[in-house]
Amino acid sequence: MTQATRRERDRAATDREIRQQARSLLVDDGPAAVTLRAIARELGITAPALYRYYSSREDLIEHLRADVCADLAAELAGGLSALAETDHVGQVLTVCRGFRRWALAHPQEFTLVFASPSPPGVHCPVSAQEQVRDSFGRIFLTVAGRVLANGLPITRPDHDVPEVLVADLTHFRDELLLTITESGVDLGADQLGVGTAYVMLQFWVRLYGQVALEVFGQFPFPVSDAEPLFESMLTDLVRDVGL
Repeated sequence: MTQATRRERDRAATDREIRQQARSLLVDDGPAAVTLRAIARELGITAPALYRYYSSREDLIEHLRADVCADLAAELAGGLSALAETDHVGQVLTVCRGFRRWALAHPQEFTLVFASPSPPGVHCPVSAQEQVRDSFGRIFLTVAGRVLANGLPITRPDHDVPEVLVADLTHFRDELLLTITESGVDLGADQLGVGTAYVMLQFWVRLYGQVALEVFGQFPFPVSDAEPLFESMLTDLVRDVGL
């Protein structure tokens, strides 16, 4: 083994330790506890030494977000593996239920990824950005792409979209189409119009909103068991998109 290879392996091992310690701090005490100083203290190294691996706390946080998203994606993929690709309703329900289950079991990770926006001006490495998009987002969009590719009726006419949203939704649609195509689903632009992108966005907003209210305990009244409320919302969502 060459000296360069040994250094690379040592560096990779230290990087894993840094991320593992960051994750531990996140789970135990929340996103605010994840600091370079705290990680260095736990690992028995100096804080400046961490800058050989990450340019800033924000850089580390973005990589930590990517790790969390990858774990969530793996969990969702595991749930989907038991279903046939043709079971479109089953796949949609499994992803939605899996997202809620994961969020309730990992509230601090949910907070970091879904309730802690990146600071303005932070430019995380492309690899981290791609990992977020290609892990967590790809699971949702692959399922949606299969539904659309098989002609199931979740499409909506473009003229249903409020005019003020058309420009933003057009860009959103283009990003959705690119990610779905990269996931291996053969989907044409005619199968994913701006109106359909609008429906998909509304679906996510309602799903995320319900889950966030439950994770943060922010229902406007005490709810002893939120699962029936979630299932009722999920039934409405599936019906509203035509499934």
